[in-house]
Amino acid sequence: MTSKERLTSQKKIIIDFLKSTKSHPTAESIYQAVKKKLPQISLSTVYRILNDLKEKGKIIEVFNKKGIHFDGDTSNHSHFFCSRCHKIYDIYDKFNLKPKNKIGQIKDYKIYFYGICKKCLKK
Repeated sequence: MTSKERLTSQKKIIIDFLKSTKSHPTAESIYQAVKKKLPQISLSTVYRILNDLKEKGKIIEVFNKKGIHFDGDTSNHSHFFCSRCHKIYDIYDKFNLKPKNKIGQIKDYKIYFYGICKKCLKK
């Protein structure tokens, strides 16, 4: 946040919640969690704050067939989607981002993997 940008209590609680979880929650589940601390907050306010945080690079959106999820970890990492339990996992493997041809300089990437997680394979 820049010094001119106001960090409202609503925004702080949403950021803190996203930084504290690895579950990649939806806006609706963020709303339910935040509502416990801020009963007066509306779902539209949560959506507005999430959009603002995403535009400022404070959080990232993760898309899958079940909808849009949010991640408070903005470091370069990939995501794995389990097709059975629908959980989303972070993958922190380092990828070689040096292009083999003259494409240009890679500054960011999003890689999604799809499959069945270890827990579901054991079932």
